[in-house]
Amino acid sequence: MHPLRKKRLTLILFMVAAVGTAVGLAMYSLSENVNLFQTPTEIANGEVPPGRTIRAGGLVVEGSVVRDDDGLGVTFYVTDGNAEVPIFYEGILPDLFREGQGIVALGQLDTSGRFVASEVLAKHDENYMPPEVKEALEKAHLDGKEAMSEASY
Repeated sequence: MHPLRKKRLTLILFMVAAVGTAVGLAMYSLSENVNLFQTPTEIANGEVPPGRTIRAGGLVVEGSVVRDDDGLGVTFYVTDGNAEVPIFYEGILPDLFREGQGIVALGQLDTSGRFVASEVLAKHDENYMPPEVKEALEKAHLDGKEAMSEASY
């Protein structure tokens, strides 16, 4: 092989390896920062490993909000119609947070199955609900109707 061709081939192989390494590192770092949305049913079924950061959402269960006496901690349950998941949050809740309303919480599951939130987002007006929460509730509602119709036969 001609020495000039050998140099060019080496340079091209080096560039391909460098670009491949850069793309691989970028993909790895992006996958670490992805926060997938999970429904309470998926969390209750054990589909989410403890320690992984996710977004969980649903409707705050009526009568489930319990505030700590000595701090800013609050525990409440979130449901999608099929399952309920306890969420603990240490901090000031959004002004629009209330029972029966849709929320999305960012956080991790602890080993006891409780979701420890680092951030809680509430809906911002009368008609808005996060798309993921709306889809999960609609799916749970449809699954419930199908189960009821199957049971009636």
